[in-house]
Amino acid sequence: MRRPTMKDVARAAGVSPMTVSRVVSGEAGVSPGTAARVEQAVRKLGYQRNDNARNLRQKNLGTSTIALVVDDLANPFYALMARSVEDEAHRRGYVVLVGSTNDEPRREREVIAAFTARQVDGLIIVPTKGGHGFLKQPMEGGTQVVCVDRPAKGLAVDTVTVDNRAGAERAVAHLLGHGHTRIAYLGDRYDIWTQRERHLGYLDALAAHGLPEDPDLVRHGLRSHREARAALAGLRALDRPPTALFTSNDLITLGVLDGLDHPAPVAIVGFDDLPLAERLSPPLTVVSQDPVAIGGTAANLLFARIGGDRSAPRSVVLLTRLLVRGSGEFRAETTTQHPGHQQ
Repeated sequence: MRRPTMKDVARAAGVSPMTVSRVVSGEAGVSPGTAARVEQAVRKLGYQRNDNARNLRQKNLGTSTIALVVDDLANPFYALMARSVEDEAHRRGYVVLVGSTNDEPRREREVIAAFTARQVDGLIIVPTKGGHGFLKQPMEGGTQVVCVDRPAKGLAVDTVTVDNRAGAERAVAHLLGHGHTRIAYLGDRYDIWTQRERHLGYLDALAAHGLPEDPDLVRHGLRSHREARAALAGLRALDRPPTALFTSNDLITLGVLDGLDHPAPVAIVGFDDLPLAERLSPPLTVVSQDPVAIGGTAANLLFARIGGDRSAPRSVVLLTRLLVRGSGEFRAETTTQHPGHQQ
């Protein structure tokens, strides 16, 4: 049986829902006879007041919950970010709800709608490519929003990103500095903001060395280990295969490493660090961003907004680091003599 509502009580007592609300809340202004009818209906129906819903209607009283919406929680980068957000929330007595979108705008709307229906005090979101006008209504209702990893087009909120383009340019320039001119780019979907930025960094480095982009060496849309391995196989089957690889995120790097399970004369630099990357043979050179710092920064911005900060939206750009370990340091003229990458 469904739980009786205030409207059910009002119908049974022959009064308005507002009158029922006043009676169950102990407010004045209701005649003794009317109050008695309401109380009788409450007992008969077994109605129980929803104190949480009642509290939410009172201004300046939140739920002590926030939500984090990411692309894919199975991605180690987002898992570490989520843990960082959770740590900041725990220190403040907040609970974090987490959902994944798989970078699908429709699913993003569904996940965010589910969280806002639970009256979360704030949202930290990794935006998809879709529009985000649907967030204006919950924001007007007091829900605070911070974007992380990517900006949301047309949404004026605090945003935390890293220097994706500059980081990618440094990585490719590093390979160019070791004599490589046939450098392949392996990327995720091009409609993802971070991926566009990293591809632009790849192009910036080539242009700075007077090299045009070779479409044969570029692979976009890689969403799984299997797709990354297949892309690698296609690149290695070219008449003039690349002598170096730039992989644009950790999942693609893992797929490529799986495909290099035997001696392979190729240098590689990945965007995002990996657990035990320094223990691979050779150790993996990467552009490292700090998901813990990114998540913590986003959480601190959100809690400041929840606490009443109404200053202009801020855009925080954190710096990446190129960690030189060995896999990107093979010189182009000697890679054919090197034992290559093994996992």
